Amino acid sequence: MTDRPFLRPVPAVRFGTFGPLGPLGPFSRILATLGLLCAMIAPAAHAEHADRDKPLNIESDRMTYDDLKQVNIFTGNVTMTKGTILLKAERVEVTQDPEGYQYATAFARAGGLAYMRQKRDGVDEYIDGWGEKINYNGKTEVATLTTRAVLKRLAGGTKVLDEVHGSVIVYDTYNEVYTANGGSDQVNPNNPKGRVRATLAPRNAAQPLAGSSAPASAKPAGNASGAAAAPAPSADGMQLNPSNRIGNPRE
Repeated sequence: MTDRPFLRPVPAVRFGTFGPLGPLGPFSRILATLGLLCAMIAPAAHAEHADRDKPLNIESDRMTYDDLKQVNIFTGNVTMTKGTILLKAERVEVTQDPEGYQYATAFARAGGLAYMRQKRDGVDEYIDGWGEKINYNGKTEVATLTTRAVLKRLAGGTKVLDEVHGSVIVYDTYNEVYTANGGSDQVNPNNPKGRVRATLAPRNAAQPLAGSSAPASAKPAGNASGAAAAPAPSADGMQLNPSNRIGNPRE
């Protein structure tokens, strides 16, 4: 998710011909070569934000550092931001590997849910997530929401377009794909087998989903009650793409 050059595959070109126009002259060869170079250095379409390169900012009531485990522990109405990423929870543990990649694990207070938000690249849409535990891997840019997990795609930060409920939801923020699994925490009279439940809006949906509000228990105490709504609502983005595999082309 960074504005960095991205090498794109380039079709093979025979410099003796140029389609129906016949042999290439010296000037035509120069133009063709310049065109290929421009295609190779053009940034990827989804590389608008550089969240992984932004500083990590955290506010909390308390902070401790465990030198033995090399972990920073923040407790009490924790708010963490990193670029467009917002994480709110009762407790957040942060570590960093020798390469400089950062990892955060958020825990909700008893009976509540931790909360995460990230803006999608290139569109006025946001991904909101809740879970009793949220892991964010700064190297793979994958978020894992565990226990009573909910994932939503919102237009303009307020209009719910897609909504998924599961026991574990894994969202690959770089490739914008997700997987969801059911579990015992999803069991209720309307869902006796604890299966995954999802409501997906059609593309360019004009109306929000009926009854699609944030989970009532998803509001931690104090100033960690959830993110403010984003301005300029829009519903022109792409839908989330369900996938059986989470991958990262840069790994």
